[in-house]
Amino acid sequence: MRPRHLALAVALAAVWGFNFVVMQTGLKHYPPLTYAALRFLLAAFPAVLVAGGPRVPWRWVLATGASLGVAQYGLLLLGMRAGMPAGLTSLVLQVQAVFTALFATTLLGERLGRRRIIGTAVAFGGLGLIAADVTARSGAIPFGAFLLCVGAAAGWGLGNLATRRAAPPDSLRFMVWVSAVSAPPLLALALVTEGPSSLGSFTAEGVGAVLYTAFLSTLGGFAVWGWLLARYDASVVAPYSLLVPVFGITSAALFTGEPISLLTVAAGALILAGLLFANARPRTVLTTPPVPASR
Repeated sequence: MRPRHLALAVALAAVWGFNFVVMQTGLKHYPPLTYAALRFLLAAFPAVLVAGGPRVPWRWVLATGASLGVAQYGLLLLGMRAGMPAGLTSLVLQVQAVFTALFATTLLGERLGRRRIIGTAVAFGGLGLIAADVTARSGAIPFGAFLLCVGAAAGWGLGNLATRRAAPPDSLRFMVWVSAVSAPPLLALALVTEGPSSLGSFTAEGVGAVLYTAFLSTLGGFAVWGWLLARYDASVVAPYSLLVPVFGITSAALFTGEPISLLTVAAGALILAGLLFANARPRTVLTTPPVPASR
């Protein structure tokens, strides 16, 4: 990868990593489902008016919207609102790659292969360490919030499969339409569970958080990601998404004072090592990288 393109990939990981701190800030002003609905609403409109059709079957747009948009982001923001800190959340979500492999095996009948089985086991070991850390810090981090974020990672895994089956020729256009079909159900759920008054909190900080997630993280992020994938092999680009939790944990420590425990460091090392080992050549399950978390 050329130096300026490498710098672009690292900068994108930084944008996505810092997004967890931004989401934590936004949750001070909006309830979780309202925040998710506003994020996708702004990402879709007005871009959907000029983007043209998704150029993939609608069933995959709807499936990706349900899993990646509604399930992942709904559970993610509910978990963060319930007490899951931003940096730790960015790390937990990386087990989406494990869920992607497991779902590909159980739902599509694909074989994992020995390398991916070992890598998956190592990554799950890291998740177990995080669970132990959360349990040790009970009261500071509710275990239910941790489980919601694990559920978000599972939703991301299903979204990866739907995206892979869709095989969109234009990742930005596809994300615009995924956002368009994600916003209405999230908005409906927000109105039912959080009430219409949740839409009335328009502070500068809250609006800025929504704009960051909608435009920088979602539309800008996927535009850059698709641009890089158009110029380099997926195996070259995909590993840079593993930098997201590095930036997520670092930015959370710097801007929110989130502590970094030794268990978190050990868990992160296991998860990233497991994912790197599982996805190193030879590859046996995924030939297209998963949709990275904006996060």
